[in-house]
Amino acid sequence: MIENKRIKIGIISDTHGLLRTEVLDILQSCDCIFHAGDVDRPELLDTIRSLGALYVVRGNNDGYWAQNLRRSLNFTVGNVKFFMVHDRKDVAWELGDTQVVIFGHSHQYFAKEIDGRLWLNPGSCGRSRFGGDVTMAVMTVENGSWQVEKIVL
Repeated sequence: MIENKRIKIGIISDTHGLLRTEVLDILQSCDCIFHAGDVDRPELLDTIRSLGALYVVRGNNDGYWAQNLRRSLNFTVGNVKFFMVHDRKDVAWELGDTQVVIFGHSHQYFAKEIDGRLWLNPGSCGRSRFGGDVTMAVMTVENGSWQVEKIVL
């Protein structure tokens, strides 16, 4: 748990075994990295883990190697409470005081505040799928508040 300073977070999902140079360059400037599943290769996590604090959940395409990854996570970074899962349909019914919900799976960027809570899908930063952009997000948190930026690669 990281608290009490300005924290830069790289938020990615659906890499499907591809860690683009542009994504890696952005992640190197981040204090924390959130990966919302469908990693596909454990080596990719080894690379990311060397960059900073890593929070990751298991996606539907993460195989046997990922059996020890949790399907959902509750955690706090910079006094902001997060819930992360791969597929939005698996979000817990009772989110309590969660401020930001992170999810992936659809490969489409989504950021919307609903009932005072940010719902964020960074999209896919692996291979382009379904004709969409290749995207990720960078979030800055400080003293319990956040700002999010969509990155189109």
